[in-house]
Amino acid sequence: MVRSNDRGKPDTLRIGDVARQADVTADTLRYYERLGLIEPAGRTTSGYRTYRRAVVDRLEFIRKAQALGLTLEEILEILRVSAEGAPPCEHVRSTLTQRLHELDARLADLRALRRTLSSALDRSAKMPLADGCVCGIIESRESPATKPLAAARRRRPAMRGTRKERS
Repeated sequence: MVRSNDRGKPDTLRIGDVARQADVTADTLRYYERLGLIEPAGRTTSGYRTYRRAVVDRLEFIRKAQALGLTLEEILEILRVSAEGAPPCEHVRSTLTQRLHELDARLADLRALRRTLSSALDRSAKMPLADGCVCGIIESRESPATKPLAAARRRRPAMRGTRKERS
């Protein structure tokens, strides 16, 4: 049974209605529920999941936080801090500062990779086709001391939403 408020709007929404309003999939809602990002759904007598209307606002908050580059794990921590009654803004500021430092490091890694690629292409224009090797362009390059892009990928937690959430 779906109850209505004094304005005639239902107090609860079925999973499909929430998904449409928030532009996510029902699978995303179930995933967020398992992670604790949204409150567990109630059930109708026929077994349908029902959510309070406020879940749409929570999903909008999650989307905005993701747009700032925050992971679901970080968003969950922000929500936890808020639920404890403390304003989470200082925590958010710290997290965003860390994210900015990580982004700067990744950009530096990408600039270095761009220089390496450009140099390899310049060298390759002057190289004859090599016999006896797989590819002279690659084999003529000195082995890198570090792997900057692999290191950048390890910096962020792997917890992610569904494919639709990431786009």
